Amino acid sequence: MDNQKRNFYIMWISNFLVAGTATMIMPFLSLYINTMGDFSDSYVQKWSGFIFGITFVSAFLMSPIWGRIADRFGYKPILIITGFGISISIFLMGFVHSVETLFLLRLFMGVVTGFIPTSLAFISSQTAKEVAGKTLGTLQMGSVSGTLFGPVIGGLLADSFGFQYTFVITSVVIAIAALLVLFGIKETKRVPVAGAHVYSRKTVLSGIIHHRLVFNIMIITALIQIGNFSIQPLLSLYVSSLTDSSQIALLAGVTFSAAGVGNLLFARKWGHLGDTIGYEKVLSMLLILAFLFIIPQAFVTELWQLIGLRLLFGIAVGGLIPVTTALVRRESPIEIQGEMLGYNTSFRFFGNIVGPMFGGLVSGFIGISSVFYVTGILFLVSYLVLTFIRRKPQQDFEKVLLNEEAHQQA
Repeated sequence: MDNQKRNFYIMWISNFLVAGTATMIMPFLSLYINTMGDFSDSYVQKWSGFIFGITFVSAFLMSPIWGRIADRFGYKPILIITGFGISISIFLMGFVHSVETLFLLRLFMGVVTGFIPTSLAFISSQTAKEVAGKTLGTLQMGSVSGTLFGPVIGGLLADSFGFQYTFVITSVVIAIAALLVLFGIKETKRVPVAGAHVYSRKTVLSGIIHHRLVFNIMIITALIQIGNFSIQPLLSLYVSSLTDSSQIALLAGVTFSAAGVGNLLFARKWGHLGDTIGYEKVLSMLLILAFLFIIPQAFVTELWQLIGLRLLFGIAVGGLIPVTTALVRRESPIEIQGEMLGYNTSFRFFGNIVGPMFGGLVSGFIGISSVFYVTGILFLVSYLVLTFIRRKPQQDFEKVLLNEEAHQQA
């Protein structure tokens, strides 16, 4: 087996382990907080939100920094640091006795939460541009598979062994993933290009803002997560309005996972199609499909209808991450590829932060079903903007960077 294939298989397995185990603790986070004292329901709910969200805030800030470091020192060291960092933080969570300490550990976990995005950047850097979409789509299947099974396994472990042992088991599994990278991955050292330009962070940020396609791709990346997370905190309430069953939590989990199943089934196919006919065409198609499949979710009268539409919605959004990642990789100069993918990841985490708040605000003012309308409109606006950009003259991102650098030095 050649080096590239071995690296891919190891990263697929590692992503499955990290995504699966990192999501194990999500189902019982509020219950764990409740064991630390005699708290009111409002206190537990408030701190559950803070503790869940703070990881994404620190990850949002750190992703471009990890990307910039990876451009200089390679991706393998970052994968090892983030892998063991997540493992240590989750291990320590099993032994805390105060809500504030748990909050600080989740904050630290966000600082080192870069394993899966870095793995995408690493595999992307070793993959020919002609097959980047298919390869990244296949790699995404590993993390999506883990995310689907993780919460279920976590709930079972917590019921069987208790919260503390679940944290320890989770930590050990992530450490195994980091060890697989440490001993199994062989990164081909990037040979510095003679005369390669060194861009400041300010220049890169300004270049992103002034490059029509890249900036819109970043916005779409955030929108994907807003669309996924805006309904997540409200899904159990919406499911309860569609069924008389007493097993609302289970049914809400099945409904939410339906989108993940669709994602899993089609991510590789969308990526391959992007390699074949062009990423912009596929991205436009997926945005329209996402719009068409999310709006009817507001009109369902039976739970099976919602599950079916969530499956179709997952099929559409399943191609968005590999296609947008491949697009950012295609446009980025090689010397800042890691940093660019880091910014793309930051926009994803930004969507994770905004999504639940956005859904809560919209539903609070005009009802849960309105969340589907508003999110659908955002997908449609993104499609229209992308269509407008595709009709404009193409911009060379490197020329945009050089132009912004000249303006800053003037």
